[in-house]
Amino acid sequence: MSFTEPTALVLLVVPVLLLVWAWQRRSSGLALPFDDQAHAPRRFLGWMLSTFDSMPAIILLAVVFMLAGPQVLRRPSDQRVLTNIQFCVDVSGSMTIGNRYEMAIDAVEDFIDARQGDAFGLTLFGSYAIRWVPLTRDLDAIRNALPFADPQRQPMHMGGTRIGHALQFCLGNIAAEAEAGDRMIVLVSDGMSSDISDASASLALADDLKASNIAVFHVHVGTGSVPGTVQELARETGGEAFVATDRKGLDRAFRYIDQLRPDRFEPGGTVPMDFFMPFALVALSALGLHVIGLFGGRYTPW
Repeated sequence: MSFTEPTALVLLVVPVLLLVWAWQRRSSGLALPFDDQAHAPRRFLGWMLSTFDSMPAIILLAVVFMLAGPQVLRRPSDQRVLTNIQFCVDVSGSMTIGNRYEMAIDAVEDFIDARQGDAFGLTLFGSYAIRWVPLTRDLDAIRNALPFADPQRQPMHMGGTRIGHALQFCLGNIAAEAEAGDRMIVLVSDGMSSDISDASASLALADDLKASNIAVFHVHVGTGSVPGTVQELARETGGEAFVATDRKGLDRAFRYIDQLRPDRFEPGGTVPMDFFMPFALVALSALGLHVIGLFGGRYTPW
């Protein structure tokens, strides 16, 4: 056990002197005219009265120890392992078909609510990638940004679908911004990638992502099948690809992602923690005994 204010322990001299006085003092007694016979010594009564007299000193002892700030090394409860999640959302013109974008951002918001405690970032892409929101634990920053990322608000040069460029862009952002912990990219798109059309390009990008410990999960919101190159890339990084053409499908996809990358907890190191409880219990117990002594164990010699 250690103390944050060890100099306060000097005050222990006062309660120690009070304890010595309570047990060593001898009173002269009280002589009465009719008290003319010898009495046997009542050792138990003397011990009991000295004990009651000691209670204020014991209370003061406990108070001094608490003023000194007692601490012990303890292992805190398991700490949540942070997951850095980068949303990479397609804002090309095709995302306006059938309210795909609106359904996608509603599912993203539900996913964020279920993963409170993680860090989230938002990247928009079409022909080019834009870092819309850097990685942050402020969930309102993501929620408030999503409506302004509407594909209908994007300029003409965002009309393409360069998934490879977008993933490479996210890779650089995560490497620069992510805190310690797991890393993943959630790619939401409805089209074919124009820049990773062959397997070699897909595998090369997958190797770069794996080297940075980033898993890619692709949620394909188009009517067709998942592009083969993107699906292979996701699996190579330890992620998965899903087809979701309606809100229920999107919810299932994000729930599945949550199950594949659940919250993780790990024990933290030992840290000094306050240790007031034993001293507080001693002080309260001594106070209770002192009250009992005042009301039930007072010494009256007549």
